[in-house]
Amino acid sequence: MNLLEMLPAEWREALAPHLSDERTAALGEFVAREYAEHTVYPPIEDLFAAYRLCPPAQTSVLILGQDPYHGPGQAHGLSFSVRDGVRIPPSLRNVFKEMAADVGVTPPATGDLTGWARQGVLLLNAVLTVRATKAGSHANKGWEAFTDATIKALNARAERVVFLLWGGYARKKADLITNPAHTVLEAGHPSPLNRAGFLGARPFSAANKALADAGRPAITWG
Repeated sequence: MNLLEMLPAEWREALAPHLSDERTAALGEFVAREYAEHTVYPPIEDLFAAYRLCPPAQTSVLILGQDPYHGPGQAHGLSFSVRDGVRIPPSLRNVFKEMAADVGVTPPATGDLTGWARQGVLLLNAVLTVRATKAGSHANKGWEAFTDATIKALNARAERVVFLLWGGYARKKADLITNPAHTVLEAGHPSPLNRAGFLGARPFSAANKALADAGRPAITWG
């Protein structure tokens, strides 16, 4: 499985300078074997959905998750998002709760965030695949270098990107963002298990202010 060849051309060109050919090939072999031998999420056709929906030149916000949902019918290649008709997970319910408090948007009935992606919100997980029912099963197999390369590619762009880093894992990626053109907004993870640090952080209005300050269009949240 040639992962770079599966990417849209713009992302392939942007990521290539930040990736090791050898490590990317090894990751491709691992991912191909997992899809062949196990039930893996998201479905392979959705593996790079975030990249297809949000080209690098249009990316203005990055929201970083950690691992895809590992239950049937949930993951579809966008961090925190689930398909229309799938029960909204607890973390996403908190995202919607904070969005309502922050920018006055009524929480939507669906957890499908494709509309955000089409506006330039890259909904990226640090690890892009997972074995069914086994959270974290594809961690430390090479995806982290791949998605770090994505962050580095966006960091190299001149136009402002707002990085929304929620939770301890995502916040560690702040070290990759060195270009002063960009804005990093950190908060706690939206999981209900995290009792402080996300609700009240107001990331949505802060992101739109940072975009407006740079002359970039605001995101219509909701």
